[in-house]
Amino acid sequence: MPLSLTNHVALVTGGSRGIGRAICQALDAEGARIIVHYHRDLAAAEESASTLQSPATLVHADLGSTDSITRMVGSLDEDSLDILVNNAGVWKPTPLGSTSEALLDEVLHINLRGMFWLTQALLTKLRDGARIVNISSTAGRVGIAGGRSLYGATKAAVDSLTKSWALELAGRRIRVNAVAPGYVETDMTAAHLSDPATRERALIRHPLGRLGTGEDVAKVVTFLCTDAAAFITGQSLNVSGGFVI
Repeated sequence: MPLSLTNHVALVTGGSRGIGRAICQALDAEGARIIVHYHRDLAAAEESASTLQSPATLVHADLGSTDSITRMVGSLDEDSLDILVNNAGVWKPTPLGSTSEALLDEVLHINLRGMFWLTQALLTKLRDGARIVNISSTAGRVGIAGGRSLYGATKAAVDSLTKSWALELAGRRIRVNAVAPGYVETDMTAAHLSDPATRERALIRHPLGRLGTGEDVAKVVTFLCTDAAAFITGQSLNVSGGFVI
């Protein structure tokens, strides 16, 4: 089966950094034309786009705001999309006893509500036969320490949405899958993993003996977007080096 994504248009949320940037690069390498979504850091989005082989489009939205999402979707020149990667998210501690309502809303709105609203807003632009890949996390499948229960809950919800959307959109042959990374070394996790004891505990829990990279995740996302995965839908694949089996 052909693996090339030539002439495909892919929107990657949070495409300016970390896993999102790696996904943009991997899809671009297979020939897709990339739309890089960003929120706060235009310079990082421009840098991400500069690493791609083909010209990319930059789009801005605060995924915590439905109005902002709606404006972004309205600004898209493309009449149709072949690929949507719901990657953007926040990884913030929400310990019981000290979490503010504002922080609670931020995590819920960006990780869950925003993903739902964006996907809904793009339904008329997604081609029949398109692919949606949601970035979940192994944190949605195991108990996690450090006061990150809400993050884990949002990722469990992402897995649930993935299954239901796969059924809901099957009539249009839109495949919906998720990828669940374990610990991945990015700028978002750098501070957390900078503590030697924390890093050692993370390494011990990965049987393959290392932490993940953005490229590890991006390769699986790309596979799910190609015809090699033409009969896969409603799945959430662990990319965790054995962290969750």
